[in-house]
Amino acid sequence: MSRSFTLVDSLALGDLHVFLGRALRVEDGSVRLIAGSGVLAVYVSVLHPAGLLDESPTVLGLRTFALVRGAEDEGDGSFDVVVPTRSLLMRAEGKLEAATAAVAEPVSVSLPLEVNSVSWAAISPPRGGWLALESVASGTLDAVARAGIDEVAAAIPTGTGEQIVHRVRSEIWGRPLTGFDHIPGGAAFAALSLGFLGDDDVVAVYETGPWTRLTTRRGHILVKRRAWALAR
Repeated sequence: MSRSFTLVDSLALGDLHVFLGRALRVEDGSVRLIAGSGVLAVYVSVLHPAGLLDESPTVLGLRTFALVRGAEDEGDGSFDVVVPTRSLLMRAEGKLEAATAAVAEPVSVSLPLEVNSVSWAAISPPRGGWLALESVASGTLDAVARAGIDEVAAAIPTGTGEQIVHRVRSEIWGRPLTGFDHIPGGAAFAALSLGFLGDDDVVAVYETGPWTRLTTRRGHILVKRRAWALAR
């Protein structure tokens, strides 16, 4: 397995750095990296169940980046690893600081040590079989996200325990959007927090099985509903 990846230029590295920084503000956790066929897929978790009895949906953010094929240090360049978000962010930051004026030059980043106990990373969205549904306006997601952020802030006093915080966030972000029962508020929160929404965007929506995908020009939000939530 390759222990590094090579992005096409420092602009792509800058985009990765911004994405990781936004993800870190949502949750100081881990990031899943899947490389293959010249593409690096970067998954981050915005919301996921804390246990078997937790009915929270799994909400993931996804950005993809073009890789320089054949530039890896060993193997075929493919890998599927989970690493600490903060560690990868620091490595990307160091590479940006050392970047030369030649923006078009490829930039290699070494992988941090892996993390082995991340439950959400064992869940892989399907690659095909997606059916298009009614799209949703970017402004609608923005409004839902901002209202939810205010509600979470008002419901959680300073010093509240972690379990109560998770329960409040799960309740608020687990509510479906009005008119879009298959889209939880957490998807809107993820899209806003990760910088995927634009002023004039119409967000495409797709579904397959228990999965829903929201796609903009800036990235994807993937939602997996719990099995018992499907029967409601």
